[in-house]
Amino acid sequence: MPEFVATLLAAAAFCVTLLLLNAVTRLLLQAHLGPPDFAENGFLQYGGALVAARATYRRAPQRRPV
Repeated sequence: MPEFVATLLAAAAFCVTLLLLNAVTRLLLQAHLGPPDFAENGFLQYGGALVAARATYRRAPQRRPV
């Protein structure tokens, strides 16, 4: 069960981080503050979301051997 909870938390962190990074990217593009090849759902957004998911997975409670 703890493995399932850790995976669920990591998936939720990935989705939320990806949504937030895409929103920030969209705001930067509309304000003309980003480079022209900066796009939503790019490498930067997925990379950031994966880093957040990995950190969440590592910090989630793990089953300890008895």
